[in-house]
Amino acid sequence: MPRTTVGLFEDPESVEDVVREIETLGFPREEVRVVDEPHTFPVTGVMSFARLDFEADLVRELMRIGATKAEAQAYMDGLRRGGALVLATGSDEKVDRAADIMNRRGAVEIEETSGPEPRTPSTVHENAMPAPESSVMAGRIRQPGGGACLFVW
Repeated sequence: MPRTTVGLFEDPESVEDVVREIETLGFPREEVRVVDEPHTFPVTGVMSFARLDFEADLVRELMRIGATKAEAQAYMDGLRRGGALVLATGSDEKVDRAADIMNRRGAVEIEETSGPEPRTPSTVHENAMPAPESSVMAGRIRQPGGGACLFVW
């Protein structure tokens, strides 16, 4: 069963180093994604509120994979403060090792949850690929410690 680990980093300068180290574990580039708050938001229509749309989409996807509203809001708050999310999807062993890297590199502590793979909004970092849609929901789990969260889908 594939898993995704998510880490929030307050210093976006460190994210590329985190991604490079995770890729050395054998993750394909398309399975390691970075989400940060865009500097500009494309307007998609007369009633478009692009920033709100981005935030609502991201919060909805984080909650869909099992994050509580408070956890999803903590991720959004981190992005608003200039942080970035790193997501890595793969086998149990690889994801556990990626979470270790994220924790060692200073991922902000957010509680662990489970659920299907996140579909990140269309404003994902240029090196990211959207995740396939999944309707499988797993039970919610909580474990203390570390900043990286593990999502099972």
